[in-house]
Amino acid sequence: MSLDPALRTRIETLLQSNRVVLFMKGEPAAPQCGFSAKAVGALAGLGIDYAHVDVLSDPEIREGIKVYGEWPTIPQLYIGGDLVGGSDIIEQMANSGELHTALGLPAPDRTPPAITVSDAAAQMLRDAVANAGDGYAVQVEVDARHNTKLQLAPVDATAIAVETQGLRLQFDLPAARRAQGVSIDWVDDERGRGLVIDNPNAPPKVQPLSPAEANERVVAGSLTLVDVRPSEERQIASVNLPFSTLDGEALAHLEALPKDTALAFLCHHGGRSARAAEHFRGLGFSRVFNVEGGIDAWSRDVDAHVPQY
Repeated sequence: MSLDPALRTRIETLLQSNRVVLFMKGEPAAPQCGFSAKAVGALAGLGIDYAHVDVLSDPEIREGIKVYGEWPTIPQLYIGGDLVGGSDIIEQMANSGELHTALGLPAPDRTPPAITVSDAAAQMLRDAVANAGDGYAVQVEVDARHNTKLQLAPVDATAIAVETQGLRLQFDLPAARRAQGVSIDWVDDERGRGLVIDNPNAPPKVQPLSPAEANERVVAGSLTLVDVRPSEERQIASVNLPFSTLDGEALAHLEALPKDTALAFLCHHGGRSARAAEHFRGLGFSRVFNVEGGIDAWSRDVDAHVPQY
């Protein structure tokens, strides 16, 4: 399949204008497929700036980049105009340090993390590995939100590994960084029966905040209120206080704030704002709140002049 000359010029202009370009589905803050999320996660671990193209909003580029790079899937990463590959290759190169070299970054620190495994947890995990057969280890995955998951996987000689209590715990590079200080225990109590994993690096959980408390803190200037509803809903009912939105460039502005900025999220009843709050918690913000009951509760508990709908 040949590529239209005008489209080829568009793609080449993009690549010439930006040293690192990720063609993906969605935005880095909200990937629209698991493979794009994997690529974004790998690049986030490098702490680099890069341009991105949302192919879902540009069908011409979506099909054209596949022809241009002779690569059939999305995402695709380009460095210096050259195709690196898709999500699996990006992750592999980030883990091995090859991507650091390609980007001119220092070699990554592959020091294994300090991990504590209780005797009870170690016994359970040893039994699981033995039942799986020869050649298996415990793979420890820690995502960008510091959610930690354990699963059995084949022994990988290239992985960062911790050998403890007859166990091999394996990590990719981002997980090894995020797992420093993790403790793994086995419990059988009022919490239930199973593994309990504590990651001290995880940001504090999103805290509930009543409308009255939110109002008081915004008035005092100690809290940034963010109304996540679309403009159509805000026109129906809005608080009589300064607030931010997620419209246009406002999202990028909020994401660039210092990570200790106190943020409270507001929607109609509290559901959408909870999801937005979790997004910012995942970015590393340490003081994140969700306004309970949304603007409906605000009308009831703080300002009766705010319409209910």
